[in-house]
Amino acid sequence: MRRFLYALPLLFAVPVQAQTDDLRDAVAEDMPSLMELYRHLHANPELSFQEEQTAARLASEARELGFDVTTGVGGHGVVAVLENGPGPVLLMRADMDGLPVAEQTGLEFASTVTATTDEGITSPVMHACGHDTHMAAWVGAARQLVARRSEWSGTLVAILQPAEERGAGARLMLEDGLYERFPKPDFAVAFHDSASAPAGTIGVIPGYAMANVDSVDIRVRGIGGHGAYPHTTRDPVVIGARIVGALQTLVSREVDPQQPAVVTVGAFNAGTKHNIISNEARMLITVRSYTDEVREQLLSGIERIARAEGMVAGLDDDMLPEVTRRDEFTPSVYNSPELTGRLETAFTIRFGED
Repeated sequence: MRRFLYALPLLFAVPVQAQTDDLRDAVAEDMPSLMELYRHLHANPELSFQEEQTAARLASEARELGFDVTTGVGGHGVVAVLENGPGPVLLMRADMDGLPVAEQTGLEFASTVTATTDEGITSPVMHACGHDTHMAAWVGAARQLVARRSEWSGTLVAILQPAEERGAGARLMLEDGLYERFPKPDFAVAFHDSASAPAGTIGVIPGYAMANVDSVDIRVRGIGGHGAYPHTTRDPVVIGARIVGALQTLVSREVDPQQPAVVTVGAFNAGTKHNIISNEARMLITVRSYTDEVREQLLSGIERIARAEGMVAGLDDDMLPEVTRRDEFTPSVYNSPELTGRLETAFTIRFGED
């Protein structure tokens, strides 16, 4: 978290000489307060589209720092603007929502929160994806930038995005006029913690850093019956199994091997009893890609394969598998090589090559 706080002023073209150890000391002095905030956020997570209290707490933090704060942007989104003379507009973003996961960390500040999901299911809630860390760092960075207003010039637009886990919050904020109602950024920065990176290290990735994320549902309809008389049925489990197998050829045999792509069947559900062939089966699929071309190739391929396997099974046209592309699409993250290079330089100056 600290490492993210240090480098932001360099994006406003602050001379390297200005980055003295007093910043390190100031961050260290602020850490007890930030840790208290982090623990509060961790212990009180809210699900996507339900981030009311989280947004209110952080909006209050921004107002105390002198930001012009607008809440309710695209749902529970928060936009905090700090104008500090002429210069570039920098957008600094963090995400707010937790996940429907039961916490098993044993921490003294572990979440005991439960909430009702959009599907009507009561579930434990946890910050299992690091958004509590992101928000605490957002506040810490804002505090240091305000404290050093004499060292940089420009406009800071600090936003808090709701519903990131549902792939909807950014789109909703944009549709609510994020770039029309507020200063449009010249640069946008954010970070994400990583369980695969050693503690105390910083990863910087130019170009594509995270993939497109699509969710696809398949409903495979069949003709059910008794398990001892399969010849009188059209078994949706068998049809679905063929679809699962054929989907593996999309990446291995159709997509250019130099183009990253993933098709994963995360759920396959059918039936209620040992000896009953069900009328339908359902699959939930996640699809990952970097480019628009590969994305469309995978999505159209899923539709083609599902339809073809239904035809092979002898289903009538009105019984062929239904393929639904979910709205919760998250586009890929492409990091500007120029801006990424500036950040890498800033981190290297601050922390050294290692």
